[in-house]
Amino acid sequence: MQRHSTSDGQAATLAIAGDWTLRHYATLRREVERNRRLLNEADRIELDAMGELDTAGAGLLVELLGPTRALQVDQWAPELPAERKALLRTVANALDKPPAELPAQTHALADVLAHIGRTVAGVWNQQRTLLGFVGLTLQTLFTVLPNPRRWRITSLVAHIEQTGLDAIPIVALLTFLVGAVVAFLGATVLADFGATIYTVNLVAFSFLREFGVLLAAILLAGRTASAFAAQIGAMKSNEEIDAIRTLGLSPIELLVLPRVLAMLITLPILTFIGIISGILGGLVVCSLALDISPAMFFTILQRDIPLNHFLVGIGKAPVFAFLIAVIGCLEGFKASGSAQSVGEHTTSSVVQSIFMVILLDAVAALFFMEMGW
Repeated sequence: MQRHSTSDGQAATLAIAGDWTLRHYATLRREVERNRRLLNEADRIELDAMGELDTAGAGLLVELLGPTRALQVDQWAPELPAERKALLRTVANALDKPPAELPAQTHALADVLAHIGRTVAGVWNQQRTLLGFVGLTLQTLFTVLPNPRRWRITSLVAHIEQTGLDAIPIVALLTFLVGAVVAFLGATVLADFGATIYTVNLVAFSFLREFGVLLAAILLAGRTASAFAAQIGAMKSNEEIDAIRTLGLSPIELLVLPRVLAMLITLPILTFIGIISGILGGLVVCSLALDISPAMFFTILQRDIPLNHFLVGIGKAPVFAFLIAVIGCLEGFKASGSAQSVGEHTTSSVVQSIFMVILLDAVAALFFMEMGW
């Protein structure tokens, strides 16, 4: 890079020569820094002796000449090859953009409150979506039920087997063990008051009203809702749901209704099995540890436990079943085409189902207590 002054001292010529590439970047950087302070707008630039040019060299050249002069390269260097002119203009346009403004720093408390607000808004939108999907499912259900030709018995039976029969062992085992634990705890506390005999009432009340339906619903929320979300999410990622719509079929009728009806049938049955298993667990503990014979156990059940407690527990099962099935199917439909999205919505279906089951069970318990049922 050589600078030649004219005789009048007003303007000079800057001759740029050599290779302007990344290999010579350090040397070129020093030359640019030295000549940039001496270069005026009236100075003439010569690029005839310039060798190779790459993006790094073009950036230094634009920095030397300024973005404005580099954009006008056609006027003062018409002999320059077209590809080099295009490179200089592209680099000049990129360097001429104003620097991006840094985000304003916010207070940590404001960030926490903003995150809470976004979370609450997300939960609200999620509940609105769930309510709309519940309405769509009920509308389709009431449309299909009067028309037996549209019933999908094969799919219904398959889902009953998947959600009900296959879940009987785990539901029975878990409720049996919980019944034994409740009996142990109840006996430990009641023994201090000499009321060990009321362990029978404790086990019966807890499983007839709460634990039977609650444990069965939580198990199905983790086992079945996740399966529904994964199955429908995989179908959506494989574009099978789009194919169903293309054939003129309703995905709600084809995929959701059989799963919902299967859950409405199986959860009350599993609840009944859970109640029986929990009471049997308490019976085993009472027989082996509390000297309460099976005959006495069943006599106390028949004498002190009215039927309405069983009806309260079994009556909550269809409501829980409907919500679990609808949430699982909705999360499957919300999944996108990636495997990560299917996994996220499968997890979300389990969390939402368990949360809704426990929330509704608490509200129902308060309602029944106030009503005296």
